[in-house]
Amino acid sequence: MQKHQRESMNERAIVIPVFNEQSIIARTIQTIIKELERIEALHSFEIVIIDDGSSDSTWQVLTGKLCPVHPEIRAIRLSRNFGKEAALCAGLEIADAQAVIIMDADLQHPPSLIDKMYRIWRDGQVDIVEAVKRSRGNESKFSSIAAKAFYAIFSRLSGVDLRNASDFKLMDRRAVDAWKTLPERNVFFRGMSAWMGFERAQVEFTVAERSGSVSKWNTLSLIKLALTSIAAFSSAPLHLVTMAGVIFIMFSFLLGMLTTIQHFSGVAVSGFATVILLLLIIGGSIMISLGIIGEYLARIYDEVKLRPRFVVSEDTKAEAIVSER
Repeated sequence: MQKHQRESMNERAIVIPVFNEQSIIARTIQTIIKELERIEALHSFEIVIIDDGSSDSTWQVLTGKLCPVHPEIRAIRLSRNFGKEAALCAGLEIADAQAVIIMDADLQHPPSLIDKMYRIWRDGQVDIVEAVKRSRGNESKFSSIAAKAFYAIFSRLSGVDLRNASDFKLMDRRAVDAWKTLPERNVFFRGMSAWMGFERAQVEFTVAERSGSVSKWNTLSLIKLALTSIAAFSSAPLHLVTMAGVIFIMFSFLLGMLTTIQHFSGVAVSGFATVILLLLIIGGSIMISLGIIGEYLARIYDEVKLRPRFVVSEDTKAEAIVSER
């Protein structure tokens, strides 16, 4: 497999989206740099940190303590909190390297795995090396069940199996360039990277304990991400609306026949409570159907506005820019 070889490129870039990580970011970067320096075959690297509009001192730590000491760090600050998926897009568009590794800042993605992923890529047989979860670590029972349910539904609707998948990946330049051609504003990184295809390999890891920080995801944001990902990859919910309509038509036809037979048989037609119940069921179904259609219309509305996925306000190695994507 032909690898991209550009003289201006670093051999590898690490992309790390961060949001309110002042307590852990310095330790994370130092750990990653130590791992990179241990790799003898690695000649040059860059660490691209995307500050997704942090409201704490994350940016001050990056620019005041880390960048002056480590010139290989490029810190990018977005103008506000656009969300992790948008921050990942920013990192992939900015990183200029033959291979790009995407990982989280909380050390749940073990830096010790970087060397193995790098060696697999260096063999030249794959374009993407993805880390899959052997174990989800110390996760609550509810979160585990919810995650399994989501991935089962997503796989069923989209045909893309993301069980145990993570955002921890190494992408070859060819895969990154292909990613940059995808114009969606409603981004689901795991799904879109799987959709691209390419030759890929997997390495397993156990999710480590979160170090010095708490998850920035709450239930509402996870539900929003789930709805976005399903709407982006499958139109099946719209077909469910059609199927529900067909079922209600068949049911109403049968109920009409039964009522007609009872009328000509001299049996009194009664059932006020039944009528009210049917109205509630049909009304609820209509509202749910409108909600599903509304979700897709909202996604279309977001896409046709053509607003950028993110806006960069500060860049430690370049002038502030507005992303074209």
